[in-house]
Amino acid sequence: MRGVGLLSINQGGTADRQWMYTPAIQRVRRIAAQERRQRFLGTDFTNEDMAERVIDDFSYTVLSEGEQVDGRKTYKIEGRPVSPDKSQYAYVYLWVPVDLPYVVLGEMYDKQGQRQRIYKAMSLEKISGIWIARQVEMSSPPDGTKTILMVDEVRFNTGLKEDMFTQQALEKP
Repeated sequence: MRGVGLLSINQGGTADRQWMYTPAIQRVRRIAAQERRQRFLGTDFTNEDMAERVIDDFSYTVLSEGEQVDGRKTYKIEGRPVSPDKSQYAYVYLWVPVDLPYVVLGEMYDKQGQRQRIYKAMSLEKISGIWIARQVEMSSPPDGTKTILMVDEVRFNTGLKEDMFTQQALEKP
């Protein structure tokens, strides 16, 4: 995966847009809307999973409070897309610790009610006032596979220039 670049632009009220640079073919290509449910580079993450979710694209209901996830008391929240084109998932369950604004566990379901993905955030750390997971696991129960994403280095608010977030910038090393 070395050298692969991904640009996701997510704005409320518009469809997500994604582009990927692949060094093997040395070009940027747009990820079409119908490709959102495809696996990202053969991992258990889908292209949609790699994009930041626009909170207004889902409606939420708190289902319960108090379930323990990795020793933390959590809220169990159900999220449903406000329209079918907003997500490949019919609904998701999210577990958010009572004392921490971060999703530590998620289950994603298709229209038939089959669990398609399980997301688990581990090694949580607060950096520059922002919570992150140093390790994220995504598993695909129907396939019996899982992918672990490790985050080695994190920097926030470093003064990045706007022109770094363009299709042309993906091609630069």
